Amino acid sequence: MREGQEHDRSLGRAAFWRAVRDALSLPAWVLGFSVLGIGSLARDAGFPAGAAALSTVVMWAGPAQAIFFASVAAGVSYPIIALAVTLSSIRLLPMTVAILPLLRRPGQGLLTQLAAAHFIAVTMWVEGLRRLPPLAPQERVPYFFGFALACLVVCTTTTYVGYFLLGALPVPLAAGLLFLTPIFFTVSLVAGASSSADWAAMLLGAVLAPAFHILLGKDVDLLAAGLVGGTAAYAIGKTGAARR
Repeated sequence: MREGQEHDRSLGRAAFWRAVRDALSLPAWVLGFSVLGIGSLARDAGFPAGAAALSTVVMWAGPAQAIFFASVAAGVSYPIIALAVTLSSIRLLPMTVAILPLLRRPGQGLLTQLAAAHFIAVTMWVEGLRRLPPLAPQERVPYFFGFALACLVVCTTTTYVGYFLLGALPVPLAAGLLFLTPIFFTVSLVAGASSSADWAAMLLGAVLAPAFHILLGKDVDLLAAGLVGGTAAYAIGKTGAARR
């Protein structure tokens, strides 16, 4: 029993540091560059640099941070800001539901699951679905936390640096850094695609999003593209599975 537990701990430590290396190889830096602007928003809203960095640790969602600081700067009341941040973060619930079953183990504590849920954002969802399934069950939790913590440290640092730096960057360069994130997500989704439903979802999203933007406007274009494209991709996947 003791030898088995020691073996699991050894595997866990190795998985943790392997995840740190994997995150620092590219994903953490792409994500870090994407939140440089959060520090600038915090500064414009009158917050100190430490508060900007802390927001990355506590909120761990770039859009929610942007909504918070931009709303404070605009003088919006705090209850409305809280509601807006909550609504922006609800989008992460389906991602959490998709990832947590890969991390659950017998005897796992609630705090571990809550900590894992806190770290689930778009990057961890994309990378988790791609990287976790091939791992042994005892490696998944330490790998997940190693990857997430590496991303968190980099993003917290770049948020702090962005508080002082972003105003000195040319606007095209700052915009280009932000654009790295959707490019990275797209590449990761393509790398992780393994079924007809995956490919159909990406292709339909690429076609429907701009079409609905023209037809419906910017307020509901992504929602409509997600509902229509996602439903169609699910149907395509089920049809393909039934034929096999």
